[in-house]
Amino acid sequence: MDIIVGIDVSKERLDISIAPLGTAFFVENSHAGLDDLIRRLKATHGAEASCVVALEATGGFEMLAAAGLSSAGFAVLVVNPAQVRAYANAIGRRAKTDPIDAEVIAAFVAATRPEIRPLRDAETQALSALVDRRRQIVQMIVAEQNRLRMVVETQAQQSIKRLLAALRRELDSLDADLDEHIRKSPLWRVRERLLVSVPGVGPATARTLLAEMPELGSLDRRQIAALAGLAPWTRQSGQWRGKSFIGGGRGKVRAALFMAALVASRHNPILKAFRDRLVAAGKPRIVAIVATMRKLLTILNAIIRDNKPWQNA
Repeated sequence: MDIIVGIDVSKERLDISIAPLGTAFFVENSHAGLDDLIRRLKATHGAEASCVVALEATGGFEMLAAAGLSSAGFAVLVVNPAQVRAYANAIGRRAKTDPIDAEVIAAFVAATRPEIRPLRDAETQALSALVDRRRQIVQMIVAEQNRLRMVVETQAQQSIKRLLAALRRELDSLDADLDEHIRKSPLWRVRERLLVSVPGVGPATARTLLAEMPELGSLDRRQIAALAGLAPWTRQSGQWRGKSFIGGGRGKVRAALFMAALVASRHNPILKAFRDRLVAAGKPRIVAIVATMRKLLTILNAIIRDNKPWQNA
């Protein structure tokens, strides 16, 4: 009998529901609470492949529990809260409390049987945090540059310039930290060189992929596109045919690929010809760019899989 442990995560506590046994309890969202949870699960069920633990993504509050349970040998899933809420609505569970949410998470996993993927290790999580922080600093620099163009008062201009100088120093420091982090791993060094060999892909895109998509090279082209949220989904009913859309998946990867595709559609001969053919065939430019993103990701996936750098065909 499969055991599914649903956990609703908040800053202070973890609410646990175990299906199909109906057991429910809570522990603190702390190292001590997590140790207590692991002891109780092992004492009752053991850390077996048939015992699956599912948590909602909650902006980081789930990271301690997910890492600890995975290290203890449990199969861990971090599920999309929007999908869980949609499932709850579909089965008529309108009430929403932490214990109920834990029960719904367990029921959602039992019903949908999502694929269990290995969680990112501590080094990959640290790389992801640095990549995120670099993205935030770049966004702040762009915002301050826009303000500088609008401000005419001298003192305000000087304030913005001082802040820009500080932000650029911090950006340089983060780039140095990222360089050092990449150098720690021979595998990352090799993969970064392979990724940046593709015209249009720079270090920022390569490092985002290393941090946010460790599955790169291990999945087929359809699976990797779906993981990034670049697989189009169709809307139709009877004779009606709606437009196809992309969505879901890993937004940070998609954002990095969008910028890379814009550059590649100008400077990468193969991807430029691909984008130009789509535009010439009447496709809207944004549709052509999305298709270029998907093709670029397919190329990068093959490069990592085959361990061979880009070659102009």
